[in-house]
Amino acid sequence: MHETPEMATGRALDDLSRLLFGHLHRSDQQRWGHVYLQGLLRTHGKKTVRRMAATVTGSEATSPSLHQFVNASPWDWTPVRGRLARWATRSLPVRSWTLAPTVLPKRGNHSPGVHQRFLPESGRTVNCQLGLGLFLNAGQAHLPVDWQLFLPPRFTQDPAVRDRAKIPATARPQSPGDHALHLVQEMTSWTEGETAPVVADLTALCDTPELARRLQGSGHSFVLAIPGQTALGGAEVPPGERPSARALLLRRGVRHPAGAGRRIISYDTPVHGIRPSGEKTHGPGRLLAEWDGEAGRPGRIWLTNITDRHPAELLELAHSAQGARSAVRRMGEDFGLLDFEGRSFPGWHRHMTLVSAAYTCGTLESLNP
Repeated sequence: MHETPEMATGRALDDLSRLLFGHLHRSDQQRWGHVYLQGLLRTHGKKTVRRMAATVTGSEATSPSLHQFVNASPWDWTPVRGRLARWATRSLPVRSWTLAPTVLPKRGNHSPGVHQRFLPESGRTVNCQLGLGLFLNAGQAHLPVDWQLFLPPRFTQDPAVRDRAKIPATARPQSPGDHALHLVQEMTSWTEGETAPVVADLTALCDTPELARRLQGSGHSFVLAIPGQTALGGAEVPPGERPSARALLLRRGVRHPAGAGRRIISYDTPVHGIRPSGEKTHGPGRLLAEWDGEAGRPGRIWLTNITDRHPAELLELAHSAQGARSAVRRMGEDFGLLDFEGRSFPGWHRHMTLVSAAYTCGTLESLNP
């Protein structure tokens, strides 16, 4: 019998479900993991557990079991993410590890990590959670494999709030930059030390020059967006006399043709870091930006410690930040990213893991039907 696309997708999902949940000791956990993935892929509109249960099992009465699986069933999401990351890495060639922030609007104040945040792109303040995801950039796809949730101090310092949200006692206040480093380190452990350039535009969230120094010190290559006013220069230059990144590009930058009438401007500058031992180090680095001819200035400025590639290739890597943001939007529109119905820290992480798996499965099937 000829295999239809629906049959092929179902078979791929069965294989992925066994890979992700086959190590779980309880058969009911394995089953509900499969049902949840099916629900995220097959349910149209909002992905509530009630609607997903009805779509997959034919009965809304199974929704409590689906809710229990995500919010209270004691399975660890970290090994599942590691398996997903290794599967995705084997499926497509990975060009970079791209970090992308995710704002999840919320009502009320009880969901883990919920807080008031001003969003520059919309010019308004929203009640939300802030997640940070690591995406595998394969050029034609950006596949989410790992997540961190930003926790304001009240969620780690107030025992009552911590207990209500089921936040582990080991959780400590961390900055978005700390979360970025954690994601990179965790991905490195899953790939047994094989790495890819880290790409991120986190200028609205953290001290990106400091993140660059920490990545440099840990031996990772990177392409990071930095504010144009960032002061750069060697340690021998007094801080007040160090030129800004924008000034260095304007005064000393070299312009390169990039096709289609585009030009890129770059300037080679040292990148300073600190090794884990505390030894101060520095290495070659480069500033680069697409040249805005109409405005007569560089656009978004990027700092990288990769100097053996053409600036156009590096800027193409930098554009993966936009690709990851597009993936986040599609996950919200079609894969239930915004539809988590629980209020627990473990539940959030499990839901994000399952959404990532469903999105990765659906994306790879569309690329390799």
